[in-house]
Amino acid sequence: MHDEDDELMLRLQGGDEAAFEQLVSRHQSPLIGFFHRQLRDWQLAEDLSQETLLRIHGTAWDYLPRGIFKAWMYRIARNLLIDTTRRRAHDCLVHAAKGRHSDDDREEMISRLSGELPLPDEQIERREFAQVVDGLLQHIPEDQRLTFILHIYAGLSLPEVAEAMESNLPTTKSRLRLAREKLREKLAARGIVDPSIAG
Repeated sequence: MHDEDDELMLRLQGGDEAAFEQLVSRHQSPLIGFFHRQLRDWQLAEDLSQETLLRIHGTAWDYLPRGIFKAWMYRIARNLLIDTTRRRAHDCLVHAAKGRHSDDDREEMISRLSGELPLPDEQIERREFAQVVDGLLQHIPEDQRLTFILHIYAGLSLPEVAEAMESNLPTTKSRLRLAREKLREKLAARGIVDPSIAG
């Protein structure tokens, strides 16, 4: 049984360009968010999301419908990100751009985040909290950061993250655990304490 993305890829392989438009509609916004969290540059994030989607179109025949489309897509995105950051030797993480997510996208991301980390009710507003976490993510190791972003923000399962990161499941779980621990420590250093620990 194929999932919806697999069905769209099969249609694209059959020459149905409308299927590609549907894939773009489903995945462009999450891809932009993925790239922006790494590069802190909206224009570059948009360009790289388009490049990822064009690569998907160009290599559609390489895809085997096994229910792993998102992992395959994010592997392409990750490889493109690595190539881009290597070309951009200067630090492009320093200049953070203001977020341009739609309210629905931002609310969904904040809600995923709040399930992972302490979300203080009164210490800080939810949107401000998400911005704080975005900033703190830049200070944890890349593999841990990418694992956290793919799982929490992009909504990939841990096996899908492992596939996208070309890693195994135990390593992926370990990276996610370490990312959570480091983020909690950094939040605690800012006075944002997990109520279950503080109590």
